[in-house]
Amino acid sequence: MIEIILPDGSIKKVENGTTPFQIAQSISSGLARNVLSAKFNNNTVEVSEALTEDGSLVLYTWNDDEGKQAFWHSSAHVMAQALQELYPNIKLTIGPAVENGFYYDLDPNGEKISENDFPKIEKRMLEIARGKHDFKKYAISKEKALDFYQGNEYKLELLENLEDGEITFCDQDTFTDLCRGGHIPNTKFIKAVKLMNIAGAYWRGDENNPQLSRIYGISFPKQKELKEYLKLLEEAKERDHRKLGRELKLFTFSQKVGQGLPLWLPKGTALRERLQNFLKKAQQKAGYDMVISPHIGHKELYETSGHYEKYGEDSFRPINTPHEGEEFLLKPMNCPHHCEIYKSDSWSYRDLPIRYAEFGTVYRYEQSGELHGLTRVRGFTQDDAHIFCTPDQLDEEFKKVIDLTLYVFQSLGFEDFTAQVSLRDPENKQKYIGSDENWEKAENAIINAAKEKGLNYKVEEGEAAFYGPKLDFMVKDALGRSWQLGTIQVDYNLPERFDLTYTGSDNNAHRPVMIHRAPFGSMERFIAILLENTKGNFPLWLMPEQAIILPLSEKYENYTKKVLKLLENDEIRGLLDNRNETIGKKIREAEVSKIPYMLIVGEQEEKNGTVSVRKHGGEDLGSMSIEEFSKILQDEIKSSVKEFEV
Repeated sequence: MIEIILPDGSIKKVENGTTPFQIAQSISSGLARNVLSAKFNNNTVEVSEALTEDGSLVLYTWNDDEGKQAFWHSSAHVMAQALQELYPNIKLTIGPAVENGFYYDLDPNGEKISENDFPKIEKRMLEIARGKHDFKKYAISKEKALDFYQGNEYKLELLENLEDGEITFCDQDTFTDLCRGGHIPNTKFIKAVKLMNIAGAYWRGDENNPQLSRIYGISFPKQKELKEYLKLLEEAKERDHRKLGRELKLFTFSQKVGQGLPLWLPKGTALRERLQNFLKKAQQKAGYDMVISPHIGHKELYETSGHYEKYGEDSFRPINTPHEGEEFLLKPMNCPHHCEIYKSDSWSYRDLPIRYAEFGTVYRYEQSGELHGLTRVRGFTQDDAHIFCTPDQLDEEFKKVIDLTLYVFQSLGFEDFTAQVSLRDPENKQKYIGSDENWEKAENAIINAAKEKGLNYKVEEGEAAFYGPKLDFMVKDALGRSWQLGTIQVDYNLPERFDLTYTGSDNNAHRPVMIHRAPFGSMERFIAILLENTKGNFPLWLMPEQAIILPLSEKYENYTKKVLKLLENDEIRGLLDNRNETIGKKIREAEVSKIPYMLIVGEQEEKNGTVSVRKHGGEDLGSMSIEEFSKILQDEIKSSVKEFEV
């Protein structure tokens, strides 16, 4: 007999060799019908796999992210089978699940595949699925695996780094694929399939390698869910920040300036400045000092910090000066600069914590195929800050940063979010710098702070920064998509590498602890997500124009200018549309521009000293004085943005 610990802490004693599916059956027939995948002792296993030792078991259904990942990974196998049957000459490479669906990369090898072929591929996938074929994973020797893939150089390359005992295949129906596992029990679960698009992709993401075709798809256990997803995609197109950014004239891109380098237009610049001023005000109350660092730094700076070793390949090429051996880099991170600012003075324990904040622009050479509007760029501005504190101050300082991040999210309407505690990969410690002792202290500090603040958090191994663990805030937008925005990181390593010290109460030199934090994350990504979440209808305090004055004719020009002046006196951002156009056209264009309030002015309004107020969306608020209108706006702003409390 073996003991199986379930997530609720209960223990089941079962026979050695019992499968996760059989355990699901013993819990309830409903769970057994819906179980898709499982983890045993934190390792992904097949639900048909025999368990031969004591351990913890988690069962997943479609309602769990892990269940969806297994569903989509299995669907990639089914798509690969359909493709190989329909296009016998192709060479299959890899086919993972992604956040929404799956893809498979293939070398067409002379075959012609386009989006016009999607219907017949989908049809064949559903035929395979209806065959109710079991997914069967099994170990195979390296010799047999190499023999099986003769003629497919891509699979052979994957096998090169694998040894006997760690190679597994998966069969379903007549199809076999090299695979580590994580499948649903049977193809019968796949009831709806949609192939989304075909794109180019380099083998293993290296532009020096052959270009492959990548086919993206998504699948569901019910046709109804596919219809709902496609409807959501249509809504996503309407909310696309690139589309809204053009319509609202916030930002643009230029091939001459360079890919992934946004140009901020006047309205977008004003929006950014309002967001920055909002955070600056809160930071000032929280005891931060603003600093400025240059856009470049000596290569040695990033070698000291470890960024060059870890991110050198993702950086722009070094800038060589006329001085022999002198090299600079475009700044990939602000933290090394802030370390040097701290080091420029001497500090006592009485001076700490020191909190430096900067809206610092950094540069990363992202692959061109990965660039996407403002969410993935090559130059972006972080609302960066670094706190240097004593070990005793770490817990309180970390919790204060959580408070600041939650204040930012609440003020901007981000209510649906989870926290992710990102730890290092215990199986691959060479990816990180620093001692085991420091990593353990930093990881415990983050977990304790998340618990004390009552955050809804999950732990993810292998997601830490190379210098320390972090607490990432994963925000869900209006379409249910998750984005990593705010981040807080604990770092014992950079203070060591930069030899940062303070004088303790014992008059000896001590090493400070460093907290990295960015509530927005990056201004570019934050604004992109804010745009899509609000559909461009920002909170009133952020809107480029809060009200537009629409005169019925040129006769009321003097009065409209007086109204505009009164709005300016009350610090309301107003706009005057005195074009010789019909009032209907002016209203339609104001609606498209998403201006929150329209003030319509005619003979009656001029006579009474009032305005007729129409709200964005069509609600008529009637006639009122400028003072009454100003109070409505001020009350709305006050209700949406509270003062940050330290």
